[in-house]
Amino acid sequence: MIRVGICGGIGSGKSTVCRMFAERGVAVYVADERAKGLMNDSESLREAIVGAFGAECYREGVLDRVYLAGRVFGCEEQLARLNAIVHPAVKEDFVRWVSEQSGDYVIIEAAILFEAQFDDVVDVTVAVLAPRSLRLARAMERDGVSCEKIEQRMAAQCSDEELVGRADFSIVNISLEDIQKDVAELDYRFRAMAVRMRESNNEQ
Repeated sequence: MIRVGICGGIGSGKSTVCRMFAERGVAVYVADERAKGLMNDSESLREAIVGAFGAECYREGVLDRVYLAGRVFGCEEQLARLNAIVHPAVKEDFVRWVSEQSGDYVIIEAAILFEAQFDDVVDVTVAVLAPRSLRLARAMERDGVSCEKIEQRMAAQCSDEELVGRADFSIVNISLEDIQKDVAELDYRFRAMAVRMRESNNEQ
């Protein structure tokens, strides 16, 4: 089974792209959602977070995201400390999840695919790109926050130029019609890759 990593900065539309793959019957693992779930459900992860940032991180057994965000964001050292706890747990969960799936390929959607080193558990990577002005407009409408807030988030992520340089494939998400064509082409490529992989394994 081919493992595909899809990434892209805020407002790029990577979730829209992943939904299109899901409509084609592809299983999609959303790293951000799973991270939130694991921080509540994984006992070992909860213990690690409490050990690093204090019992105040949880209220009545539920992660206090506002409190934790206040502890780590704006402080690179503390954010790196949190990421060093959470990212390996998510990666391990993804590998387990993959073992339970079927089909030609699966997808992990991760905004920080390269920063979190999730790229070392996938076979191929795709960067979803969009013009900066369009990304700003999408994110502001979706999240209801100021342009300045979105720009701050953008500054903390890989640039489109860096993503293009690191990803195996890149697609530009401006119109739904165009992106649907790109998804169809990639779907064909990934299924063909899976066939070649099976044939190679059978020959061995």
